[in-house]
Amino acid sequence: MKKTEYSKIYRIIHWAIAVSFLLLLITIFLRLTWMNKYNVAAIIQDYLSSNGQPLSQDQLLTLAKKIRQPMWNWHIYIGYVLTGLFSIRLMLPFFGHMKFQNPFGKNLSLKEKFQKWTYIIFYICVVISLVTGLIIEFGPKEFKKPMEEIHVLGIYYLIGFIIIHVVGILIAEFTDQKGIISRIISGSKPEHR
Repeated sequence: MKKTEYSKIYRIIHWAIAVSFLLLLITIFLRLTWMNKYNVAAIIQDYLSSNGQPLSQDQLLTLAKKIRQPMWNWHIYIGYVLTGLFSIRLMLPFFGHMKFQNPFGKNLSLKEKFQKWTYIIFYICVVISLVTGLIIEFGPKEFKKPMEEIHVLGIYYLIGFIIIHVVGILIAEFTDQKGIISRIISGSKPEHR
């Protein structure tokens, strides 16, 4: 199998997108765990009750949402950055960089077809997530709820893709693509001594 060389633009876009996804996952993780509105409301309730200042559940949830809003704003800002990066990623093939995957090649192995289809499905899912996120932020109010339901599903494909991607990289690194990790980091083959 031919060893792929990664250009500087490829590596920059790849890692910028990867870091953006990681930061988005962190905001989602925080929202679903420690920064969950019910957890934050319970902490506030415990504190206020010990001081004889109870609030209603609605008031507690409103306050909890206000406390975690700055963290959630980062999710939105990173989403904007990812939208820009992904737009660049989708335009680069027209300038001779980061060609689109073609799973229909006649000489492709089953493994190569699987890889290419995985990327195509991933790109489609990312576009859906970005478009639904933008509609949630800027679209008509009546679209917000159905778009949120679709947008939330993004966590499943993203985690699935990351697992498949990392496992695939490790398999490639230890079989027919030795040095793939160093090539995507530095752009060059590791020196053998």
